[in-house]
Amino acid sequence: MPDCRALLLAHKAYDAPSVFAVDNLLREARRQRGVPNGAIPAICILDPDGDLTQYLIATGQAAPHPHWACYHTRLYAFSVADIACGIIPYAVGASFAVLVAEELFASGCQLLISITSAGQIVPAGPPPYFVLIERALRDEGTSYHYLPPTSYSALQPALLQRLQGAFAGTAVCALTGATWTTDAPFRETAEAIAFASSEGILGVEMEAAALYAFAEARGKAVVCFAHITNQMAVSEGDFEKGLAGGSRDALQVIGLTAQRLMGEASSSLC
Repeated sequence: MPDCRALLLAHKAYDAPSVFAVDNLLREARRQRGVPNGAIPAICILDPDGDLTQYLIATGQAAPHPHWACYHTRLYAFSVADIACGIIPYAVGASFAVLVAEELFASGCQLLISITSAGQIVPAGPPPYFVLIERALRDEGTSYHYLPPTSYSALQPALLQRLQGAFAGTAVCALTGATWTTDAPFRETAEAIAFASSEGILGVEMEAAALYAFAEARGKAVVCFAHITNQMAVSEGDFEKGLAGGSRDALQVIGLTAQRLMGEASSSLC
């Protein structure tokens, strides 16, 4: 019987370019959909749950961006702390998040911030609270197309250093720590959770390991946050995000992050 793990990791050729190029996909999308050429905001947000995007739309703070040519998603323009941003809802899971990240950076994005709901592993307090993801356990498939096998993907050290103390003295609770990225949320077994706990992992989510692997491989600036909102629904009353579905707190996290890093957004962030 063939070694399936070896087959999964075979023929990756990490330094080789892809035949299917993101620029070519965007070119055809623009042609077919009549999307005019133009840059998108330098700072963009991935909002897998979609709650923040819906809040921004409902409160009249966001509108579709005219230059976004993706086949699968809609980019909305908004501002936070007087900084122009773009946001994309519902990019759930590692492969979808990285597909969208490739398209965002090809379209003019220079800093990508992801804020995703996560289940609590090692308790750091009662949910909800945020975790600036310093490193993410690679328990998904997408990251292995970008980087050779390792246990974790990591936030770029320069970005981590720039964000030190960014949330101190604010009303938002944002810790720094590790998460576990899975591509099978309904296979979070007791054994898998016990291992993650033994590693000191704070939460489980679905995107960060792949986004960080993409960022390292492509030399892009990506910062991932886990919004710890649940204990995997083992009891009733879970998945509460706070006021306005956690949107106001999430906007504060985005604003503080953007303020710390926006000076880097026009230069190298790596």
